Amino acid sequence: MATGIISTGTFLLGPSWLSVALLAAASAGQLVLAAALAARLAFFRSNVAADIQAPERVFGFFTITAGLDVLGVRLTLAGHPLTTAILAALAAAVWLVLTYGVPASLLLTRARDSVLGAVNGSWLLWIVATQSLSIAAAILVPAWPSQSALLAPVAAGLWCVGLLLYVMVVGLILLRWLTVPMTPATLGPPYWILMGATAISVLAGAQDLALPAGIPVVRATAGFVEGFSFALWAFGTWWIPLLIILGLWRHVRRHWPLSYEPTLWSVVFPLGMYSVATLTFGKAAHLAFMEPLARFMLWVAVAAWALVAAAFLARLARRPHEPASGSPAPSSGTEPIHEMTTEKKLP
Repeated sequence: MATGIISTGTFLLGPSWLSVALLAAASAGQLVLAAALAARLAFFRSNVAADIQAPERVFGFFTITAGLDVLGVRLTLAGHPLTTAILAALAAAVWLVLTYGVPASLLLTRARDSVLGAVNGSWLLWIVATQSLSIAAAILVPAWPSQSALLAPVAAGLWCVGLLLYVMVVGLILLRWLTVPMTPATLGPPYWILMGATAISVLAGAQDLALPAGIPVVRATAGFVEGFSFALWAFGTWWIPLLIILGLWRHVRRHWPLSYEPTLWSVVFPLGMYSVATLTFGKAAHLAFMEPLARFMLWVAVAAWALVAAAFLARLARRPHEPASGSPAPSSGTEPIHEMTTEKKLP
């Protein structure tokens, strides 16, 4: 997701060579992750079942939908709309299962009275996945104008669903922050999706505004979409300083070790998405001040991507028995596979 959206940003703003290189990396990464997921489903079903039953981790499965759509949108820009349609169909199938299965599971089969303590930034991936489908539907309209009567309402409808889901999930997150004690372990990188979810909603809104004005659903919603997209953009911008403050509290005040963890990519993706959304919405709404901001944020995202990628490669190169600096030594492997909510001891 992070690599794909920065590839899209560099396609729109340059340099083109970096966009192509990141597209190749994102495509290869998609294949590797698909193979890893298939292997996990085949050989580690109990771990998958445990993740599905854990409210603090189950929303991570929405990255399947979002990842397929983010890559698919970039492939449309590269001239491969059929591939985008195939990826979007797969993403939609996964989204349908998760979007009804996950809340039904939380409501009907939970083993505890309340899941409020399990609410975290990963829950916002529900919104990211929903809006990624909206973008995929909208971006396919120029490729298949004969299907605009179907694709345009789907794009607009999913944008509205994502908007209301954002309001609901952010309310749950704020309630958790105010009622459950906050620790450095629980205040992790996925909370950056608070900003990323607004950014992808703005991008989805901008794609809806770019649809032909003669389509009835576009005529009916254009004013609302444009106004609320700007409100979302402003709210996402407001989140950035607060998220930086929370990060400083975690790493400087509470001395949480700043070392590689997979969830750091959930910081890179929102930065890249904010850049692309700002640029695209600025053009759709004729707001000239947004393009320079988008260019600046794109290079912030590129720098963040490079730092996290370097940390990832350094972790791969480190001998398996050699723990990362400031991190506990590897254990027997019985802990949850996701690091998103795993508690760690401070050094």
